[in-house]
Amino acid sequence: MTDSSETPKRRPQQRKQVLLRLDPAVYEALARWAGDELRSANAQIEFLLRRALAEAGRLPKDTGPLPRRGRPPGPPAPPVSEP
Repeated sequence: MTDSSETPKRRPQQRKQVLLRLDPAVYEALARWAGDELRSANAQIEFLLRRALAEAGRLPKDTGPLPRRGRPPGPPAPPVSEP
C-alpha cells in the first residue's frame, strides 16, 4: 500500500491548461514572433517561459523537452538532377 503523502514517480501525461490574459498588442507581437519561428503562440509562450526559468536557474531538473509539434519528418527528397 502506498502512502498518500508520497509524490508520484511518473509525471502526468496531460499538460496543464492555464488561462492567460494579455494586452492585445503584446499578443499580436508574440503571435508574429511565433510565426517567424514556425511555432504557435502557445508554443512560443512555453518556449519563452522555459528559457526564462533556465536563465534564472529555476527550471526543474525533471522537466522534459518541449513536445514536438506538427508532422513527423518524411523521407529525404531525392536529389534534383540538372538537365
